[in-house]
Amino acid sequence: MSENLTEKVALVTGASRGIGRACALSLAAEGATIVINYVSNQDAAESVKSEIESLGSQAVIVQGDVSNEDQARAVVAAAESKFGQVDILVNNAGVNRDKTVQRLTGDQWREVIDTNLSSCFYTTNAALDGMRERGFGRIIQISSIIGQMGNLGQSNYAASKAGMIAFTKSTAKEVARFGITVNAVCPGFVETDMVAALPEEIKQTLLSNIPLGRFGTAEEVGATVAFLCGPNGGWYTGSQMTMNGGQYM
Repeated sequence: MSENLTEKVALVTGASRGIGRACALSLAAEGATIVINYVSNQDAAESVKSEIESLGSQAVIVQGDVSNEDQARAVVAAAESKFGQVDILVNNAGVNRDKTVQRLTGDQWREVIDTNLSSCFYTTNAALDGMRERGFGRIIQISSIIGQMGNLGQSNYAASKAGMIAFTKSTAKEVARFGITVNAVCPGFVETDMVAALPEEIKQTLLSNIPLGRFGTAEEVGATVAFLCGPNGGWYTGSQMTMNGGQYM
């Protein structure tokens, strides 16, 4: 285990699986104490906690739906109550409800916007006071290539992910003077449960549009997040870390 982030506390939303899990493990490998947020899959969250502890780091699980403002603020408060601080915030929680604009319902629009975008405001707003007092903070949004280039049938998802990028830029300008950086990581298609469930012909079509000829891994995204939070990532703020195998440049 590295000691780059020893004495730092990291809250990762949606950390029970996929990219969130990889972010939690990468930060733990750098010595951070991890707060694992999840909504419904407690067994998966417990598994992540065990993996983090096997790395020699400390972890705690906090259940909460960060699309709900009260619950999102309660998640941050629970982390601060347990460890006294939140130094790193990774806004990873997300959902997709894919439909064309014509078929999309208001509920499907709101669910995606609230889970992916509004949650970033709720958690960031709640964590900023403590970060300002300590003169240090690292806030990471897990955005998406879809927020950069758009996609058929994903107007709600694209809007939420593009909003995360814009939120990142504005917040970065506001809080830089307090020693807080804010960045967005924008992965392309990554080997997660969502991609694994796609029909083989769809996967092949996607791969044909990726110059490097492969999907990314959750671990690569986690490593990028750990870099941005570590000692060598301190001059990055307001940035979009584009990682998609060359699919969108």
